[in-house]
Amino acid sequence: MNVSAGSITPLDSPTPQPAPMILENLPEPGVEGQGCPRKTCLQIDLILLAIEALELGSSEAILGFAEELDLKEIIKNRVNLWRMRNTNPLRRAHIRRSLTIMEAKALVIIASYIARRLTVVIRQLLMIHQQLYEKQIPLEQNLRLANYLERFRAHFKSRMNPRRSGFLDLSSDEKLDELAINLLGQLLFCTGTAGMQRLWISLFDGEVE
Repeated sequence: MNVSAGSITPLDSPTPQPAPMILENLPEPGVEGQGCPRKTCLQIDLILLAIEALELGSSEAILGFAEELDLKEIIKNRVNLWRMRNTNPLRRAHIRRSLTIMEAKALVIIASYIARRLTVVIRQLLMIHQQLYEKQIPLEQNLRLANYLERFRAHFKSRMNPRRSGFLDLSSDEKLDELAINLLGQLLFCTGTAGMQRLWISLFDGEVE
């Protein structure tokens, strides 16, 4: 029997690993190419920034959920996570590549799981904000809300490049506070029924052909 060399699979050749099943919970966005649009990279990083402001040790939580949800092959370690987040074009250490769709799905799934764990805290902060806004009381009058906003501003200013055009739109504390509150709303949104899927689709709004 003649067997061509091309038909033989080398014993040491890596076997392609199937994508984790949990990624199938999010639909394909229908954008061109394998990478995410700049806006999507930016939004995912900001959502994770809000989680960091809500909870100390969130990087460890992300890596922990990556292992628990069988996403370790995508989010391998801290360096790998750092590189993914630096696809955000506003970052000081911005790297010139896009998140892959698979990477973006993994980050959104993990962010949603963390948000579910923090649902009570997120809901309370939004209620406090609404009450202060209606009574025209400065936000810093509530310690819990003020702490969240202060941490978010500090994270944003230390990690984003002030020379980026998008940064100029968020240069004031008032604008950053508004962004931080909006991100709380997004996090709460993704804790609801089909919220993770709806958040995912919203990240590509206007990008789908």
